Amino acid sequence: MFLTPDEREMLNGAQGRSSQKAMQILVALGEIYGAERMIPVRSVQVAGVSYDNLGEAGLQFLAELADGGGRVRVPTTLNPAGMDIENWRTLGIPEDFAKAQLRVLEAFSRMGVTLTCTCTPYLVGNLPAAGEHLAWSESSAVCYANSVLGAYTNREGGPSALAAALTGRTPEYCLHLVEKRQPGLTVVVEATLAGSSDFGALGKVIGDHIALSKSIPYIRGIPSASLEELKSLCASLATYGGAALFHIEGLSPEAGQLTAPGTELVVTRADLETASHSLSSATSAEVDFVSLGCPHLSLDEIRRISQLLQGKQVKKEFWITTARHTRTLAERLGYTQVIEAAGAKFAADTCCVVAPIQGRFKAMATDSAKACYYASAKNKLKTLILPFDEVVKEALV
Repeated sequence: MFLTPDEREMLNGAQGRSSQKAMQILVALGEIYGAERMIPVRSVQVAGVSYDNLGEAGLQFLAELADGGGRVRVPTTLNPAGMDIENWRTLGIPEDFAKAQLRVLEAFSRMGVTLTCTCTPYLVGNLPAAGEHLAWSESSAVCYANSVLGAYTNREGGPSALAAALTGRTPEYCLHLVEKRQPGLTVVVEATLAGSSDFGALGKVIGDHIALSKSIPYIRGIPSASLEELKSLCASLATYGGAALFHIEGLSPEAGQLTAPGTELVVTRADLETASHSLSSATSAEVDFVSLGCPHLSLDEIRRISQLLQGKQVKKEFWITTARHTRTLAERLGYTQVIEAAGAKFAADTCCVVAPIQGRFKAMATDSAKACYYASAKNKLKTLILPFDEVVKEALV
């Protein structure tokens, strides 16, 4: 692999041991995937933040990089942590976990990482332009950056994303190359989609179909979609199909330059209903936990929750997960006061996927296909998927 003089200095240790370790990681990754060179990145988003996933070994790795002088060279944001940094006691997080999680965040902070703690960095200032090269690692955010924004990023692991942050570089392979972004499957949607749960079901249908082939979908039949619907589709497709990129005719930045493949998958309303049914294993009577915000909620979604909860009281544990920045804006607009007066709880900085909640609840209601997957696979919860408004109503019965 060709390296510039500056990159060779990093690899040889002339710019410190943390930069050296980071470049070693990137060179090894580039050699595995046949990259010919490194390229500069505009921004980085790092996953692998929750102590529930990192453990002591991961924490030690971060501390060593920080102790070794590691400092980010490009804007770098952080995925959700395992707890609300300020409100962890109210959410029932054990104190020993909280102390360990704060050590993780302290290590990232010493390296200059912005502690956004969100899976939707594009909603809190890390908003790339079309054609910019990134090194992002949260699966739904990677899919959103590539598909909706038209940026170029592979789905990085936590260590390789952090290595890119510490060097400002990433190996040029796969989705950084135009020829690797071509679609391999045309998806014809023969159903009217409405809301995050429908788009999540579509992601599951397509994801199940491409799970082995890893074909990039070219989607037809969606004349319009909101930001919230697209982030739901991205999360579901990434979860069930490992997808990092799709194209929607008329909506995606690159779609107009592409030719729809001859191989087709037709998706009907019956297919969406079958997918939704497969995501639900619980009845309403079994639900004892309600969660919205996978991926993290937008300000408009929080506004909608406040409208639905105005003057009401929830009867089940109800978490609203979002970025702290978004929660602050919601507070200034009066939304959080209405929501908290109704008995619902904000869980900023975290989500039901990475928080240590296994064993606390039996069944969860959500609008998120991704949340259903992890609730079952990781936290052993039964799940009930519903449209957004119906999830809020579920908390009231």
